[in-house]
Amino acid sequence: MINLQRIAITMAPAVFLLLWSGGYSMAKLGLRHAEPMTFLALRYALVLMLMWPVYLVMRPRLPQRLVSWAHLAVTGLLMQAIYFGFSYLAFTDGLSAGGVALIVSLQPILVAIAAPVFVSELVSRYRWVGLALGLAGAAMVIGSRQEVYTSSWVGVVFAVIALIAMSAGAIYEKRFGVKQHIVTTTIVQFTVGFLIILPIALVRENLKVDLVPEFFWSMGYLVIGNSIIAVSLLLYLIRAGEVSRVSALLFLVPPVASLMAWFVLGEEMPPLAWAGMVLAGTGVLIASRKKSPVKTSR
Repeated sequence: MINLQRIAITMAPAVFLLLWSGGYSMAKLGLRHAEPMTFLALRYALVLMLMWPVYLVMRPRLPQRLVSWAHLAVTGLLMQAIYFGFSYLAFTDGLSAGGVALIVSLQPILVAIAAPVFVSELVSRYRWVGLALGLAGAAMVIGSRQEVYTSSWVGVVFAVIALIAMSAGAIYEKRFGVKQHIVTTTIVQFTVGFLIILPIALVRENLKVDLVPEFFWSMGYLVIGNSIIAVSLLLYLIRAGEVSRVSALLFLVPPVASLMAWFVLGEEMPPLAWAGMVLAGTGVLIASRKKSPVKTSR
C-alpha cells in the first residue's frame, strides 16, 4: 500500500527548494513593474486575502495564551518584515544582487553556530564539512554569474540585518512555533509583515504599479508558490527536523535559482557556476545526512 504521507514528507524539501528558488526569477520580473516595498506590501496583502477564507473553512485551533500570539508575531517580524524588507532595501541602497545573495547565503552557518545555544542542537564535525562545502559552492555560483559590488555601506548593513533576521527567525520558529497550526501561523506572520512594510512603501515610494501580464504572472507565483506553499513547507521542515540540517538546504538556493534564471530569463550559466552547483549539492548532501543510530553491544 502506498504511504502518501511518507511520500509527501520525502518530497517536501525538493518542492520547497524549487518554489523558493524560483522566487528570485519571478521577483526580478515583478520588480520591473513596481517599486520594492510596494511590490512586497501588495504581495502580503494578497496572501492574507487568500488565507483568510482557508482559515474560515478549516477553523484551526487558535493559540490559547497571549505569549503564543507574541511568538507568532516575533517570527513574522523577523522573517517577513525584517528579512524580506531589508533584502529589498539592500537592492535599492547600493548593494548588487550578487552581494545580497552572498551575504544571505551565510544563513546556514549562522544557524549552525546558534543552534547549540538556543535549541540544544549539536552540529557534528561531519555536518560542518558539509556546510563549508555548501557555502563554497553557493559562493562560486554567485561570484561567477553576478557582479558583487556596493556603492554604499548602507546596502551592506541592510543585507547583514536581513541575514541575522532570517537566521533568528529559523531558530525562533524551531523553539516556539511547534504547537501552532500552519494556517494560523501564516496569517499572523504575514499580517505583521504587511503592517510594517506598507508604511515604508507609503513613505519611500509612489505606489505605482504597471498592470501588465508579466506583473500578474510574477505576483501570482510569489503569492501562491513562494509565500504560501514554500514558506509553509519551510516552517514545517524546521518544526519536523534539525534546524541546522534544514537551513543547509538554502545553500542550494543560489545554484537552483541560477539554473531557473538560465531557463526562464535566458541568463548566462558559466562553467564555474555548474561546478559550484555540484559542490553545493555535495555539501548539502553531507550536511543533511541524518545521524545513524548508535549500536550497542551486549
